[in-house]
Amino acid sequence: MNSGKSYLVNGYAGSGIRRNVMRKLRLSGCGTALITPFRNGAVDYDTYIRLLKRQTAAGIHFLVPLGTTGETPCLELSERLKILELTREYSEGKPVIVGGGTNSLAQTVAGMKQLDNYGPDAYLIVVPYYNKPTQTGLYEYFKAVAGATDKGIVLYNVPGRTGANLKAETTLKLAEIPNIIAVKEASGNYSQISEIIRNAPEGFSVLSGNDEETLPLMSTGAQGVVSVVSNLLPAEMVQLSEALLKNDMDTARKIHHRLSPFFRNCFVESNPIPVKAAMALCGLIENSLRLPLTPASESTVDLMKRTLSELNINN
Repeated sequence: MNSGKSYLVNGYAGSGIRRNVMRKLRLSGCGTALITPFRNGAVDYDTYIRLLKRQTAAGIHFLVPLGTTGETPCLELSERLKILELTREYSEGKPVIVGGGTNSLAQTVAGMKQLDNYGPDAYLIVVPYYNKPTQTGLYEYFKAVAGATDKGIVLYNVPGRTGANLKAETTLKLAEIPNIIAVKEASGNYSQISEIIRNAPEGFSVLSGNDEETLPLMSTGAQGVVSVVSNLLPAEMVQLSEALLKNDMDTARKIHHRLSPFFRNCFVESNPIPVKAAMALCGLIENSLRLPLTPASESTVDLMKRTLSELNINN
């Protein structure tokens, strides 16, 4: 797949692998795919700061703003920059992995350049959506993205949203590029993810992209999770990931089984609709989303009320 071809991106020839870029950042534990709170249609920055403080106080291992959970496609550039600036300011030194990626190489690279001065430690770059590229196209795309920055790149494979699957073979070839530091795997394909875990080079992290798969993946060698559930339950997800990193399976199983209903119910409607409903029920945010997403249906709100009550969660 490494054809050596050159792809000119806004004046940058993103062809070469930057062998002088070393893996300086190793991701492990729980990172929160942060929601974006809104109030009266505008980003509620005061609430966002409170949520960041809540995350760091719970011991979260890294922060992931501007991903799918953050409704980033519906944010203006000025809003994205402010969110990243605040995330960095209130991160308490935790790594900040900022969501990025489009289905255009030029736009992806331009987006990274716009965010570069606001403190990201790495970029979470989603598989290009809608285009349905081949594996060769995916390899060349991610190689060019990595070649356009000295920051770390986290691959994000979520075929249920993008329409294209980043296969294990392609992920492992990309893992040889020094500043491609991790993959967030949300394919739900355990066999594929297991192959990546088994063959990943030293320093490359495999992160679960689905909360309910945290235990099975980390118990077989994945390093962590990018979590939606930790928006509401950061301490519990930190405890789960740390138990798994310590191979404390008794503790991990107890937490996993307790939280399983919430893992499942956070995806009865499109993310982040259910988790925002749960957070609103706990008084953390206003239950507001931007179109084309809408607040949870009455049945989902009722489901979340029951789930929170069963878990004895109220804030």
